[in-house]
Amino acid sequence: MSNTMPFLACGRFRLSLERPLIMGIVNLTPDSFSGDGLGRDTAAAIAHARAQWEAGADMLDLGAESTRPGSEPTSLQEELDRLLPALEVLREWNVPISIDTYKPEVMRAALAFGADMINDINALRAPGALEAVAANDCGICLMHMQGEPRHMQQNPVYADVVGEVSAFMTERVNACRAAGIADERLLLDPGFGFGKNLDHNLELFARLPELSIDNLPLLVGACRKRMLGEITGRPVNERQAATLASTVIAAEKGARVIRVHDVAITKDALAVWGAIKYGSNERQAT
Repeated sequence: MSNTMPFLACGRFRLSLERPLIMGIVNLTPDSFSGDGLGRDTAAAIAHARAQWEAGADMLDLGAESTRPGSEPTSLQEELDRLLPALEVLREWNVPISIDTYKPEVMRAALAFGADMINDINALRAPGALEAVAANDCGICLMHMQGEPRHMQQNPVYADVVGEVSAFMTERVNACRAAGIADERLLLDPGFGFGKNLDHNLELFARLPELSIDNLPLLVGACRKRMLGEITGRPVNERQAATLASTVIAAEKGARVIRVHDVAITKDALAVWGAIKYGSNERQAT
């Protein structure tokens, strides 16, 4: 039994955290690092989202601005034009919809369209971001990032990466509480690959439980990332096995949400992990 919050309040949903949840990625960008960006092709985005859901995703994460290392910002209008047509369809499904954005204007628009979660790489630090979500009942994912996507991987430096990420998370959790946001709405993401080199990422993974501020649930998003390529020497399209290894380790260390591109194989890996750990596969039932 995890000692994290028993559930995540996420808009229309109350998601049990008894087992790790799978967040399926839907990239509405033309330049995703993983090669699965869909841009403005709404039909393709909907088809991809449907496949993710049917493969066993517990929630879908829609992102309409690339935040890969070296990426340039997307204009507000372009982000909305990519995002809202797909969201308008997906919100009618019985699946939680998360929106990956750091722009308060996009947050407000997405929540008005029925989104259930805001997944913010900037941890609600932009002016107006806290206000955009505070009065809603959406879930909120707070991520740590050193720098910004354009420059974050050029030379990330920490004196104590775990201590600094923990201090940042504590400050952002307290900011949310001061804005009236309940703990049950919060999810924390250490931000693997966002202003961290391989050694930083490995240290964070090794000490993952220390990052659960006040036992708030953790999200891990390492799928296909550069750190896995640096370890294995494999290109991005050959990192499925490495991703599954990181997924099982994250689950064993207490992560409650796993953000991935490959839902079906992730579901299988977590089912095997859960069956061996708990002696049955009941904890993986959906």
